[in-house]
Amino acid sequence: MTRTVIFILVASLIFSIYGLANYYIFIRGLHALRLTGGVRISYIVVFTFLAVSFIAAMFLERADIIALGKPLSWIGSFWLAAFVYFLLILAAIDLTRLANHFIHFFPSFMTSYRAHAANITAISVISLVAAVVIYGFINAHIIRVRTFDINVPKQAGGRKNVNIVMASDIHLSSIINNGRIRAIVDRINSLSPDIVLLPGDILDGDLNPVVRQNLGEGLRQIKAPLGVYAVTGNHEYIGGVEKACKYIGDHGVKLLRDSTAFIDGSFYVVGREDRSARKRTPLSELMSGVDKKYPVILMDHQPFHLEEGEANGVDLQLSGHTHYGQMWPFNYITKMVYELAYGYLVKGTTHIYVSSGVGTWGPPVRIVANPEIAQFRLTFAE
Repeated sequence: MTRTVIFILVASLIFSIYGLANYYIFIRGLHALRLTGGVRISYIVVFTFLAVSFIAAMFLERADIIALGKPLSWIGSFWLAAFVYFLLILAAIDLTRLANHFIHFFPSFMTSYRAHAANITAISVISLVAAVVIYGFINAHIIRVRTFDINVPKQAGGRKNVNIVMASDIHLSSIINNGRIRAIVDRINSLSPDIVLLPGDILDGDLNPVVRQNLGEGLRQIKAPLGVYAVTGNHEYIGGVEKACKYIGDHGVKLLRDSTAFIDGSFYVVGREDRSARKRTPLSELMSGVDKKYPVILMDHQPFHLEEGEANGVDLQLSGHTHYGQMWPFNYITKMVYELAYGYLVKGTTHIYVSSGVGTWGPPVRIVANPEIAQFRLTFAE
């Protein structure tokens, strides 16, 4: 079965589930609000518009119809966040109602005045969802910096230390636009990095809104004397990896695609191609040309098989991809999928960090995972 067929099947399944879930929210809202006449028709039109806006935006941006795609992208992204919490809350309410059918624990006023109780519940649910989404939107714009002091017991030429700044999962798009990339770059530069590492998903997917807004110019403003290096993430593959890499490279970022760089005669940076590639070089083969008496830093976008870095003499591995779920309760799913879904871990002599990322995918909303930039102050043996 070809990748195209698999993609079509998976996409069809996702859209079907999304459509059914939206229909469930739609019906529950219709019943709870008891709308009639023109208000009912308005509800149907508005709900349908919200439900299809994100999907429509993806097609419009791919067709380079930015004038329509950009506003729909914003509307659809916010609806995705609201959709998640409407779905969770309504499912919880219906499960509670089902339990009450057998146990009868609802107070009498809820059963005696069903219409009134339904109206109060509907208003409460809408208010709660709105509050959560607004909080998540504000939180997504407050960049935190996590700093780690790590000693690597290797000599690094004549260098005694290096200040590394990492920013993963920027997701440049209609949502992560010029104002946002300026804020990210300003925060990176404020840390006075020697070198900046971008472990994948610099772009969100389609390149058209990025080119149209000249977002790459923001990357060019990063100031690091030893350079800015990156690897591909799965989202670079969505809109065409070669076009994405050319665009990133044209804006001052050196891409390591299953390749290595010996920096300032002091340490190695090893960059793996994302797992989305049809074929990528095994890490053992990639490391065969690396002199491991020097410190070795590995960038691998998706944090699978962390034991490989340890087995191949990597001193520091940097990954992203997970967003630590971005919104509750998806953080629990990432914990089940990855050995390290977020944070810092030491395996043997290998220090590993998985970032929650600095941008957002889909909704510009972060509930459990703060946007962050990570700083690693490495000291070396003399």
